[in-house]
Amino acid sequence: MTKLFLVSAPVVAEKAEPGQFVMLRLRAQGERIPLTIADFDREAGTVTILVQEIGLTSRLLGALEEGDEILDLVGPLGLPAELPTAGHVVCVGGGFGVAPILPKAKLLHRRGVAVTSIIGARTADLVIFDRELEAVSNRLLVATNDGSRGRRGIVTDCLRDLLEAGEQIDEVVAIGPMVMMRAVAEATRPYGIKTLVSMNPIMVDGTGMCGACRMTVGGEVKFACVDGPIFDGHQVDFEEAIRRSQAYRAEEELATKHEEAKQCR
Repeated sequence: MTKLFLVSAPVVAEKAEPGQFVMLRLRAQGERIPLTIADFDREAGTVTILVQEIGLTSRLLGALEEGDEILDLVGPLGLPAELPTAGHVVCVGGGFGVAPILPKAKLLHRRGVAVTSIIGARTADLVIFDRELEAVSNRLLVATNDGSRGRRGIVTDCLRDLLEAGEQIDEVVAIGPMVMMRAVAEATRPYGIKTLVSMNPIMVDGTGMCGACRMTVGGEVKFACVDGPIFDGHQVDFEEAIRRSQAYRAEEELATKHEEAKQCR
């Protein structure tokens, strides 16, 4: 299940820029998890985060109700996305990755850049932020796995349609599961189109001290929390990043079972 949270965090909202993220912790003995800032409102002092309930912490976060508090929320972290001021940019969001695409599309729209947004989900009921993106895009394309809305297929199918049609595209920004971002980067590589991806690997502190989020980009070691999270998709070693993202799968399952056992007592 995926849930949207509007969090009162005036200091974070005041400094946030598209592409940055926050680290949050729910309880003193809990883990810290990184979440991309899906939107922010400086006047209201709020940041928006989208949470997909997968591991223990995300499930506990999903159980919060209106008015509840988050123990720690640190940010904004990472470097803002370096986005163009002219041309045509295609923003590609897959699944929960559609949310952090929104602030980037908003900024591009304000700059007068032509924006084509491509978003995807398994089925029409799971499509998110379509109206918000449509408002800041020159064109919105939707892909669903079952064909219940838009093009039947995945977001890279829509992107390939544009590429094969010879459409002028100056840059692509892709956010979503690593396999999706890898597919987007491979689709644009033969055309030499600059492609940015937002990496969200395992993080512990989010400040570059632990080294847990290290990646290989262009043959060099980078830390997603301080050097990213936005990187050149053509330079990212996705095979390594995918392997590292699965490194603690057994521990995550054990933590979930332990928490479930505690709740049953």
